[in-house]
Amino acid sequence: MIYLDNAATTLIKPNSVINEVGKWIKLYSANPGRGGHKLSINAGNKVYECREVLAKLFNVDKPENIIFTPNTTFALNLAIKGYVKPGQHIVISGMEHNSVYRPVIDTNAQYTIAQPNEEGLVTVESIKKAVKPNTSLIVVTHASNIVGTINPIREIGEFAKSKNICFLVDSAQSAGVLDIDVTRDNISMLAFAGHKSLLGPTGTGGLYINPKYNLKPLISGGTGSVSESPYQPDFLPDRFESGTLNVVGIAGLCEGVKYILKNTANAIYNYEAQLTNRLISQLKNMKNIKVYGNDNRVGVVGFSVENKDSISFCNALDSYGIASRGGLHCSPLAHKSLGTNGLVRLSVSCFNTKKEIDTAIDIINKIT
Repeated sequence: MIYLDNAATTLIKPNSVINEVGKWIKLYSANPGRGGHKLSINAGNKVYECREVLAKLFNVDKPENIIFTPNTTFALNLAIKGYVKPGQHIVISGMEHNSVYRPVIDTNAQYTIAQPNEEGLVTVESIKKAVKPNTSLIVVTHASNIVGTINPIREIGEFAKSKNICFLVDSAQSAGVLDIDVTRDNISMLAFAGHKSLLGPTGTGGLYINPKYNLKPLISGGTGSVSESPYQPDFLPDRFESGTLNVVGIAGLCEGVKYILKNTANAIYNYEAQLTNRLISQLKNMKNIKVYGNDNRVGVVGFSVENKDSISFCNALDSYGIASRGGLHCSPLAHKSLGTNGLVRLSVSCFNTKKEIDTAIDIINKIT
């Protein structure tokens, strides 16, 4: 199979990730902070090591300000529901995933949608127009999960800082391939997926929280700390990490981030951009195909095929051994903004090859 559904989760992981997961399942599956023995201490050290490498990747000054979650969705729910208070106003972009849109609706707060342009780009001007005197939170995806368009988070972050508004970035499609610096970009909270471009296992993700923003935990319970108190700890990361962590997954994620730090996100992005440009240039030569988005994108390509349903087209691709995704991609708001009823999505990773791209194009030609 030629796997081009990496926007959902990366299929191929570095060997170091695979080996580390196997080692931890076999030898070290102890509970961090829940035992005084060496295995428990080793598990705690591994979890902290992963915080450290993530802190290095995102330029976070204190590793404990990175919270582990099962996925980006949980992280976004924690950020949105934990921060927004009654009577406050939220600004989100028109390119947001349901992981943002649904939690925002759940808060019952007022919200305004900053509309993107026809390429899916969310400008600073559109954000400024949507802000109100009681706006407490701005949420923007760094890169679209349906067309790959990269949004100017540094400029939006500067504006948010000037207005003293909390700025939450969804980096599910960008962490690991784009340069993210929470200090330089004035990011208040950063939600990330461990299982996508960070090359870790499924069931991993997290949230960076600037400690100046006081969030309410979604859940409470055992943290392995201050057990004598009936109240949830008020310090990071324990305040938001009740229950046993996915240590095996975090160990694998740690190796995925190390791989990125060694090879650099910039080099990975440049390679994926070569594959993406190769794919787009050939798709645009087909008269019955329309490609969405602009040239400044991550390795996500959304396109429509004239007179063909996107899901049916992806099923046809699957019959030829091409993994893709059709439909709304859990982002109906983004599709509405772009005026589509669903797209075919192909998404690359650093482990795809030019030959795979050319084979996929040949099959698309054959189907159409």
